[in-house]
Amino acid sequence: MTDRSGAPVVVGVDGSPSALHAARVAAREAAARHRPLRVVHAFGWPLLGTPFGPMAAALPYEELRREADRVVAEAVDEARKVNADLAVTGVVVDGAATPVLLRESGDAALLVLGHRGLGGFAELLVGSVSVQLSARAHCPVLVVRGEPRADGPVVVGVDGSALSEEAIGFAFAEAAQRGTALVVVHAWLYPALPTGREVSGPGDVLPLSYDPAELRAEEERVLAESVAGWSERYPDVPVQRLLMAGTPARALVEASADAQLTVVGAHGRGSFTGLLLGSVSHAVLHHARSPLAIVRHHRSRNT
Repeated sequence: MTDRSGAPVVVGVDGSPSALHAARVAAREAAARHRPLRVVHAFGWPLLGTPFGPMAAALPYEELRREADRVVAEAVDEARKVNADLAVTGVVVDGAATPVLLRESGDAALLVLGHRGLGGFAELLVGSVSVQLSARAHCPVLVVRGEPRADGPVVVGVDGSALSEEAIGFAFAEAAQRGTALVVVHAWLYPALPTGREVSGPGDVLPLSYDPAELRAEEERVLAESVAGWSERYPDVPVQRLLMAGTPARALVEASADAQLTVVGAHGRGSFTGLLLGSVSHAVLHHARSPLAIVRHHRSRNT
């Protein structure tokens, strides 16, 4: 991984109300982390048709460029209203939003995005850029949903996989920074098949016999072991372990209702290797009731 000791918090903006809201949240996150804030607007017009209004196609390049500069300036102003002492810079970068912000994430401590942007269909709860970057970014991604709250715990989902370790560590650090408790959620449905998969459809067959009490004890062990080492590292963080019978996505969405932040890994146990964003992470991204941090397992800059 890249050394991020001096890395900024980066927020992507496009002039939408969601992006301005994200800029304000990003300013608070940067101030809490004692890091600078970098406001980035991807200028993809006219090649990709970034919408600045119904007459955009008739406007010359210079006017569109001025509009892009205005979008950045407005977001920078909003960030400085949150914290006048925060070091804030703004930049317009030529290119489409996803590749521009993907490059920015390589040198960022945190990438902050609004849950929707300009040009999104009303029925889509999360914009395509947010989905793509949540799956591919080189740093944790914070998708701003709803109005962030100062109270409530940090919630993190665990499944016992090695891929969830970074998400757990991120969640503990966030809880410590915010001076709040951490709720660690583990959900389960059925016994594991001999292949290690969970029963997920009509074609799967349950084992001939299993002890529900033993099964629950095993899931409790998974939950306890997931946090044991981290609790030693963050002894001042109160931890509540929450074992729920049900789907992981539903459990996390329900827990997010009272959270100031929900954290998930981009992958987990049982995800297909060809999918960049696991099914649970994808579902929570669309339905979480709090800001959502998605932490991807990073082996190198190019993963």
